Order: sequence, then C-alpha cells, then structure tokens
Amino acid sequence: MPIMMVSKLRGRGMDDHITRALSLSRRRLMAAGLGAFLAPALDPRQALAQPVYADYPFQLGVAAGDPAPDGFVIWTRLAPRPLEMGYGMPARPVAVSWEVAEDTGFTRIAAKGETVARPELGHAVHVEVGGLSPARTYHYRFTSGAERSLAGRARTTPALGASAAQVRFGVVGCQHYEQGLYTAHRRLAEEDELDFVFCYGDYLYEGRAARVWNSAAGPQANQRQHVGQEIYSLDDYRRRYAQYKMDADLQASHAAAAWFVTWDDHEIDNNWVSDLDQDGTDPAIFRLRQQAAMQAFYEHMPLRRSAFPAGSAMRLYRRADYGTLLRLNLLDTRQYRTDQPCGDRWGVCDELERARAEVLGAAQEQFLLDSLSSSPARWNAIAQQIMMMDLDRDPGPAYLANPDSWGGYRTPRARLLRQIRDRRVANPVVLTGDEHQNYAGELHLDGRNPEPRAIATEFVATSITSGGDGMDQQPRMVQIQAANPQLKFNNSQRGYLLCEVTPERWQTAFRVLDKVSVPGGTISTRAKMVVPAGETVVVPA
Repeated sequence: MPIMMVSKLRGRGMDDHITRALSLSRRRLMAAGLGAFLAPALDPRQALAQPVYADYPFQLGVAAGDPAPDGFVIWTRLAPRPLEMGYGMPARPVAVSWEVAEDTGFTRIAAKGETVARPELGHAVHVEVGGLSPARTYHYRFTSGAERSLAGRARTTPALGASAAQVRFGVVGCQHYEQGLYTAHRRLAEEDELDFVFCYGDYLYEGRAARVWNSAAGPQANQRQHVGQEIYSLDDYRRRYAQYKMDADLQASHAAAAWFVTWDDHEIDNNWVSDLDQDGTDPAIFRLRQQAAMQAFYEHMPLRRSAFPAGSAMRLYRRADYGTLLRLNLLDTRQYRTDQPCGDRWGVCDELERARAEVLGAAQEQFLLDSLSSSPARWNAIAQQIMMMDLDRDPGPAYLANPDSWGGYRTPRARLLRQIRDRRVANPVVLTGDEHQNYAGELHLDGRNPEPRAIATEFVATSITSGGDGMDQQPRMVQIQAANPQLKFNNSQRGYLLCEVTPERWQTAFRVLDKVSVPGGTISTRAKMVVPAGETVVVPA
C-alpha cells in the first residue's frame, strides 16, 4: 500500500459510507482496485488530507528556477512509485509544506508556507517564493506528512539597477537517457557556486526503449533503457520525466543552483515546429500530443505561473537581469517557427531564402528587439536552442545548410542580425545547444562573405550524453572548421559550458568528460574562449 490518507474533519463525523469504507481490510481494498490509498472522500469543508507514505514521495528530487531579486520558484512532485500508473498517489489534493532558509541547517527561516499538490498536475507543486533579499544564496526543502525532501540551493538575482562584479553560470542540454550517464550533471553540481544554470532543451527524449543505437562510431549498446514505447499521452510523458528525474546526478545538478529552462524538440517530438511533427501527422492530432507534452513539461520544470500551458500553447520566452552586468533573454525557437525547408534534410534549396519564413514569430521577435534596445546591461545574452552561426557544413566547394538551425531560415536570421547591428546592442552573445558538439564563433550576415566586423558572438554547448562518449574533434569537423574562418573552436566530447561574465570580458570554459559510457568520468577544461567587452571577436583565453 503506497500511501494512506487521513483527513482532518472540521466538526462533522464520518457518514456510513465512509465508515464502511474504512472497515474494509487491505486485502479487500486491493482486490477492489483501491490499493493505492485508504481515505474518506474529501469534502470542500474538510481540511486537506495528511498523508502517511509507505514509499518515499520525493523520489524525483527538488528544483528551483527563474530567480528574481526577491525570490525564485521552488518545485517538487510527489511520486512514491514514479514509474507505475498513478505513480503511487491517490486522486486527491495533498498538502505540502515548504521552507526557505538562510543557512543549510534551516535555523534561520526566511520564508515558509503550505501549498497543495493537485492530481490535475500530477501532484507537482510550484511555489513562487517572494520577499527575499537580492544577490543572496538560500536553501529550500519540502515536507509532506512525516516525509521531508532533500534540500536545494538557489541564489536571487541582484537588485534592479545594481552593479555586479561577476556572474557565473552553466549551460546544459541534450541529455539522452539511453546514450550515457549523467556524470556531467554531477560535475556541474560540484563547481563553485553558480548564479544559475541555463538548460537550452532536449531535457528528455521521446523515443521507445532501444538496446542498441547507431552512433558515429557504429552500433553501440545503450547504457540504460527507456521504459516503454514512444511517448504520446500525458501518462507516457510523466513516466518518462520520472525516469530521468530519478537519476541522482541530475537531482544534484538541480539542487545546486536555480535553473532557467526552455525546450527544444525532443520534449515533444523530433524536429517539430509550430503544429507540425515532420511525420505528416494531421496538425489537429499533433496538437493533442503537444498539449500532453506541454502539461508534462510544466509539471516537471521550476517555471512560474506565467508559463502555465493553455492547450497546445505555452509561453516560454522571457528575460532576467543580473543588475547592470547581464541581461538574459530566453527564447523559444520551436513553437512559432515555420516549417523546416528542404524537406527537413541537410542541403541547399530555394526555401532557405523564403521571405515569409519565421523562427521566433512576430510577437517573440519584437519582444527580443525591445528587450535588447532597452537593456541597461553591459552584456546581452540571447539564450536559445539552434545554431545562429552561418556555418557551411560542406568543406568542399558546395554549400550545405542544416535546415534545423538558423541557417535554414536566412531571411529572419538576417533581419535579426541587422537589428542587433543597427540598434548597436551592447555586447550581444548568443548561447545555443542542439548540435551535440561545442562551438565558439562569430556571427556575420553571410558567413561566406564576412564583414570586417562581426555582429555578435556565439557559444554552442555540447550535450550531456547525446551522441555517446564522442571524441576531441570529428575528422570532418576539422575540414569544416578550416572552411569556415568565423568558427574559432570545435570539440565533440560531452559536457557543459561554464560562463564567467565581468564588465571587462565574457569567458566560456568548455568543460568536457573523457567518458559518459562508464561511471566516474573525469572532467577537464578543453578550452577557454573569451570575448573582450566592446568587441565581437572570440579569442583563446
């Protein structure tokens, strides 16, 4: 019996039906399909049920996100049996207490309260904590019944308009559960305290369980396997998130710092854009899958209520300021994008120059331009998913574009870069993922005909696991880098970015692992690349 619920009654006895229900033996309850819990029906006039758990309910860990000067979101989800149907919880609201402290021992409580874990949201809770001090580290935890979660740590942002000497943060994404271990998350959690982590997406992968996968080095045995088939329903997505979040290394990474999260494609389906799934599914049918996936994404991420899904739509673009040092613009390059060109295949076609192509959509693009134009910050980061660098993927005389990047959308790409140039945006830096490789380079309107001065710079983070162990540099990428002078660095190992931003410079360390195929991988810094303030060049540190 995973959980027993005991209600607090307010001045009224239990009726005969409840009395009979409570008199049933555990065996009869199990036979009747009621073995998940033992509880009277909740009356709105009764207090919330107080649970007694047979299995630990905080198996998915804790997380914080979207920090602000006065607080952040704290998250958990009650799931005593995460991979079972119903995940070991009753179809009842459950009370969850929370507290935020100034110290690890929770002797100096800064804020506390009680919230409700509702079955409609998979018993996930999102608490938007306020009233805290700016630029300060706090610790948080949850309690339900007699059970207590592990503690997490999060840091508030500086006060609006305040100066900051430095901002340090990590960039992560592309964490295919089957293709490696999450050692990179453990190493990230062990870094000196970070202000935040930016997750660019591909938090999970939607495919069915597979014993072997085709890597660049040939067939490889999966380190571990997904539970079940390809995911479509809300229950499917919940179970897949639960499988990922049960990983202790990922839990450590979440508990070490507040995250800013967005998605790429695999949170729903490979290479989806707008209401198209690239497989020819009726858009009306695909929107049902999107609705399930978006609800599950919200349920499992430390997001504010402003991101609450509405059917098959969910607003994820937003911004955060770190005083006058850094403005972080977080974007969604999937939901508003027009269909991918060239039949979603690498190559060259007339569709690359489509006049009406969109990546961000009109509203999000205007949001970004307004944010960049009004920014008081020394540095302006554009944190998103797909490579903006105009990279020729053919080292020979031909030109080869990746349609699932800004290279497949030349009109909106040029429009955005011209606006950044013409509005004289201060120190624009693009943060990207998706490629399963590390890149550092410079952005021009046309990479084949670069201007004397680049418009912006870009750092692309490799994957946590996707692609397996990898190598220092793929042989073909040696040739591609030689054919693309705007590309200053490339590497094909697993890991994450560690960015340190000061008024004088932006430094990105490419932190890589020797192995993700076995436990205990060794972390090292493959390279440090720097952008000096006032410049649009990337140079070695």
